[in-house]
Amino acid sequence: MKLLDTLFAEMASLAWGLPLLVLLIGGGLYLLTRSGFIPFRYLGHAINVLRGKYDTEADAGEISHFQALTTALSATVGMGNISGVAVAIAIGGPGAVFWMWVSAVIGMSTKFFTASLSVMYRGKDSQGNIQGGPMYFITEGLGKSWKLLAAFFSIAGLVGALPVFNVNQLTQAINDLLLKPADLYAGTTTNLGIGLVLATITAIVVLGGLSRISKTTSRLVPAMVLLYFVMVLLILATNYSEVPKYLKLIVTDAFSASFFSGDSFLGGVVGGLILLGIRRGAFSNEAGIGTAPMAHGAAKTNEPIREGLVAMLGPAIDTLVVCTLTALAILVTGVWQSSDANGVSLTAEAFTVTLPIYGKYALLLCIAVFSISSLFSYSYYGTKCMGFLFGAENKKVYNIFYIASIILGATTSLSMMINLIDTFFALMAIPTMFTTIVLAPKVLKEAKRYFSTLKKPD
Repeated sequence: MKLLDTLFAEMASLAWGLPLLVLLIGGGLYLLTRSGFIPFRYLGHAINVLRGKYDTEADAGEISHFQALTTALSATVGMGNISGVAVAIAIGGPGAVFWMWVSAVIGMSTKFFTASLSVMYRGKDSQGNIQGGPMYFITEGLGKSWKLLAAFFSIAGLVGALPVFNVNQLTQAINDLLLKPADLYAGTTTNLGIGLVLATITAIVVLGGLSRISKTTSRLVPAMVLLYFVMVLLILATNYSEVPKYLKLIVTDAFSASFFSGDSFLGGVVGGLILLGIRRGAFSNEAGIGTAPMAHGAAKTNEPIREGLVAMLGPAIDTLVVCTLTALAILVTGVWQSSDANGVSLTAEAFTVTLPIYGKYALLLCIAVFSISSLFSYSYYGTKCMGFLFGAENKKVYNIFYIASIILGATTSLSMMINLIDTFFALMAIPTMFTTIVLAPKVLKEAKRYFSTLKKPD
């Protein structure tokens, strides 16, 4: 296991090098400026689309705009926001949060383009069903001769969609917040038991297909985001005098890296901090990775730009709002300096310090719902990749592999799981970002047509 841990760490370090940073951030900046900042100019219109103002029952697709966004958010608003932020602060200090913000702002534009493409260039699977996602906009947009690139994305997606990180952190949370204080923890046996329960719950939902997944997540995610939001506001209200200080420190430390303890990058600690923030930001909002477009490609719409506008709200919600709330909760309570904990345990300490009676249990409820809803969404992404590679009739085979991996995630270390997923997220981003940049003019042409039909941004 130690050898595997070292191998995955080396793989992640190699995958997240300068070329990928240029592709994700440089490519995102190119899309943002080339679009004339469209994502920010039509925020009001995006919210109206999300509310269902433009829904038409006759449109192609399986699920509503709202269900597409909540399905995508159930994968992104989860452990990346609660545990991923804690990992970033534990290694990089407050400055890591600033670079996660940068990732999110740029990511809004990237999500706009990738989700628009996933509707513009829908393809058909081997059973004749309409599908969306990077593998389809590669083959439909660039042509069948690029099928190898689409296959590369799908192979990486088979591993990248595995729920091992979410399960690992949920298991850690259940142990630290519930079982260990009650003296009920029995090591690997307990972890295995938790894994089996999670595998059973996941099997019941994911074997029901996208319809059941989207209906479940559209009910669970908004309620848990609200509960989490209220709890963090209580923590911030209790420590209100510390908030301005840490907001300032997030910005200043981003350029000094005073608390950074990771590996340097491009010859310096600031470079290492930037890379850390971008990696954790990408894990949080998945902009440019290619997972969310698979959910948005199933949206019931004949207007690709509408789905692009809805998708761009994702990074704003999960990174600019939820990640910032988590970061401030960890920072203002001081646990980031007083504790050796990492991941979800660090976030839990912040909640326990300020809300000692019920805080950790409410956090555990949020973690459980976020993690379990993520399990549902990622299974959908994996089956899409499986269907593309081996035929839609075989996609359910992936669910067996997927459900078995839940046991793996529950019984292995945090570092191994986070490095494994980081590596394959990086590999998924390469074909996604390359194709999005090449096809960007097609999206802009479609956007010009669509916005010309609107009297004004609403």
